[in-house]
Amino acid sequence: MVHSLVDTLKNIQVPALALLGVLLLVRVAARLLTNKTRVPLPPGPRARWFEPGPKAPLRYAELARTYGAVFAFRRGAQVVCVINSYRDAVEIMQKRGADLADRPEFVAAGEVLSGGMRTLLVGAGERLRRLRRALHSQLQPTATGQHKPVQLRAALDLVLDVLRDPDDHINHTKRFAASLILTMTYGKTTPTQYSDGEVTEINVHTTRLGTVVPAGLHAVDRYPALRYVPFMTRTLRRWHREELALFSKMVDGVRAQVKEHRARPSFTTYLLDHQEEYGLLDDELAYLAGSMFGAGSDSTATAISFVIMAAATHPEAQAEVQAQLDSVVGRDRVPTFEDEKLLPLVVAFYLETFRWRPISWGGFAHRATSDIIWNDYVIPAGATVYGNHWAIGHDSSVFPDPDEFRPSRWLDETGQLREDINPFTYGFGRRVCVGQHVANNSLFINTAMLLWAFNIREDPKAPIDTMGFTDSGTVRVLPFRVAFSPRVEQLEDIVDSSRSEDVYSTA
Repeated sequence: MVHSLVDTLKNIQVPALALLGVLLLVRVAARLLTNKTRVPLPPGPRARWFEPGPKAPLRYAELARTYGAVFAFRRGAQVVCVINSYRDAVEIMQKRGADLADRPEFVAAGEVLSGGMRTLLVGAGERLRRLRRALHSQLQPTATGQHKPVQLRAALDLVLDVLRDPDDHINHTKRFAASLILTMTYGKTTPTQYSDGEVTEINVHTTRLGTVVPAGLHAVDRYPALRYVPFMTRTLRRWHREELALFSKMVDGVRAQVKEHRARPSFTTYLLDHQEEYGLLDDELAYLAGSMFGAGSDSTATAISFVIMAAATHPEAQAEVQAQLDSVVGRDRVPTFEDEKLLPLVVAFYLETFRWRPISWGGFAHRATSDIIWNDYVIPAGATVYGNHWAIGHDSSVFPDPDEFRPSRWLDETGQLREDINPFTYGFGRRVCVGQHVANNSLFINTAMLLWAFNIREDPKAPIDTMGFTDSGTVRVLPFRVAFSPRVEQLEDIVDSSRSEDVYSTA
């Protein structure tokens, strides 16, 4: 009987072993077939965890010379792909924009610090659609005209600030941006100083955000499970409570003005009137309004400072713009938005500034939601994708002699603005900055006003470092000295007479 049992087990083992062998062969064959047919990642550094180090956009541009304009690397299990050429940015970031509308998971900055409500960091989905629809209602091209009177008034104030205290020109640009954003957002009716308490407090929160936005710098971004360890996120949660309290207080101030029938038209009054239509919770509304300052103030101030830097270090380009201003505007009145179509060189000047010194020099992270096949390589679903603004703007195949500051590259043979190139200042695809039209209007009126009012020159005793800006997502210009000399007689009187009594009622 024992022998019979042994024989039975042997008979069972033989088919089982055969089946196991077949399964192993199938698995090996499948793996071999997959290896032969799988589309590879773009080439790039093959370290298991690669970090570019300081000044990543410059490092990425350097790596592109070794691996190609589109390369990939790994940050642990995460695939990161960087686009470094203009045409590849168009093909991947623009034409496949629907597949790159998502954001990677920003645990520290997005989930914890912002409570998942900051539009910049919200992933693709229903909430993002609601938030962007609300923003678009007030920032689309047809709606931006309502902000122009305030922008003109603030630009005139900037000229007077520079005339009276030229050494503090960087803070004057910050004042312009802060005053404009607070007027647009909350209906603030008096010019804002950059040192005002509310501006200072908002800047504290903007700075905090900048310290935690880069994914991977905070421990909870590298090890997301740590978000559930209370002490790991204690500081971030406290910052979130403080930021939300500030944003809510500012909305409550407008809400009280509405009840008393003394509120000025603003983005916040619009949101309060349409809160149900956009399905906004109170905290979402507060963040939507409050985060506009961080999104628009720093970037606008920096862009104007780069205009000043470019003018001081490129006097020939400055002179060409001034010649057109003299022809169209003259020197007995200030430039206005009505002059824009006749001043293509003014627009070309700030567009070239965008390219030459991009304010978001490394671009912002996108997340691929499906595989993107490009030149026999794959950018896999889930990959983090950057359009490297620095490298794209310095792509010599589109911008010859890219280190030269040459506004004329944005004009066609008739002297009008070209429509076939884009500086991509405001991002790519479906995540392009909704406020780009307001920002362009600010850059136009300030470029026109400053170059009309002043000759801007570099101080020979203090040469300007044109790479003097912070190594951050949205860069900030480091202090530099320039000399402003009025080129318009009775400048102060002309500017003063151009300032209307109450432009805020039209905003």
